[in-house]
Amino acid sequence: DYNGGHVFPCALTMGTYAVARKRDDRAIRLFSVNFPQAGVVETSLDDLIPSDAAGWTNYPKGVMWAFEKRGFKIPNGMDILIYGNIPNGSGLSSSASLEVLTGTMLKDLFGFDVSSVDIALIGQYSENNFNGCNCGIMDQFASAMGKKDNAIFLDTNTLEYEYAPIKLENAKIVISCSNKKRGLADSKYNERRRQCETALEK
Repeated sequence: DYNGGHVFPCALTMGTYAVARKRDDRAIRLFSVNFPQAGVVETSLDDLIPSDAAGWTNYPKGVMWAFEKRGFKIPNGMDILIYGNIPNGSGLSSSASLEVLTGTMLKDLFGFDVSSVDIALIGQYSENNFNGCNCGIMDQFASAMGKKDNAIFLDTNTLEYEYAPIKLENAKIVISCSNKKRGLADSKYNERRRQCETALEK
């Protein structure tokens, strides 16, 4: 996807979910059912900078930062409870799912005028520029635009897309988890992307 080619992702029957409420101050309090040992992580709309100490909350913080970069001023802090059933580090885009969830939550809470494609692009921008992973658009686009019983034929150069019905009579797509963690930001992913961009340019 980061070479501007065609991809064919599909939606999964698992995802990431949130319960959120506005606060009357600028504090942000986040808790993940998936990372209970981290406890309630507290930050602020005035402290939207990445840090190792922030752990998993760098993803929602990055989306909030990216919304503000796009001119959408977030007027209130929030209390946010997160739950996801995508295995972390499995290559199934749990980070993109969390980014799209955060964008959707901000749209719903504050009435921001953004489309699902906008939310995907904001999620990608935040992962590239806040979390330091120079990913393409496919994962965020699939999370934001996925539709039941369909794959998405997506041109990642133009973002033109069409849904392709996938009717699997008496069959299922099975994804197995190898328990081999796959972390993009701390892998050689960015180096591979630079190499591919150089090759494409030549």
